[in-house]
Amino acid sequence: MTFGELRDLIATQFGAQVIAAEHTDNLQPYLVLQTERLAEVCLELHDNEATYFDFLSSVTGIDNGRETGTMEVVYNLYSIPYDHHLMLKVIVSRNNTPKTPIPVVPTVSHIWRTADWQEREIFDLVGILFKDHPDMRRILCAADWEGHPLRKDYQLQDYYHGIKVPYDQHNENSGFRGEPIKLISQEDPFTDKREKPEVS
Repeated sequence: MTFGELRDLIATQFGAQVIAAEHTDNLQPYLVLQTERLAEVCLELHDNEATYFDFLSSVTGIDNGRETGTMEVVYNLYSIPYDHHLMLKVIVSRNNTPKTPIPVVPTVSHIWRTADWQEREIFDLVGILFKDHPDMRRILCAADWEGHPLRKDYQLQDYYHGIKVPYDQHNENSGFRGEPIKLISQEDPFTDKREKPEVS
């Protein structure tokens, strides 16, 4: 099915208002869905014999920054038997208030099992909660880690359980955090070039 046919199928099944926006000027066109209706649309795309999106290629969380005040979750769907693709997005508020500290998106882990750990990764690193997820906890950081490291305004904590979290100018310049400035005191004895063996 073409992108237009998939869009029309969704609009027919759920009403045109379920599609909040449509973007076809990108290399890969996508639909922005109403957040609260995401799971039911995905379930239909998975179960419908005409579409059968049996493979969730990826789920990606995006922080658009404090200035924009929004975050996105991007879903790349693929149908193995039909060889067609569809990108879906939901856009939510960043929710930095004490009353609503974290944005909420419905889980799709009951439709595609691979969403289980992908949603946990987004929760851990970007700070988006997936409602009705069976095991919504951190997957990479420690359970009591402060903040979400891939948020654009993330501040690295200085101490973790009384242990200094290493961070220095070398790490900032090279992009690595926690790497010692020099691993050995003398020059590296191993070079990139090997000497040619002597021919006897």
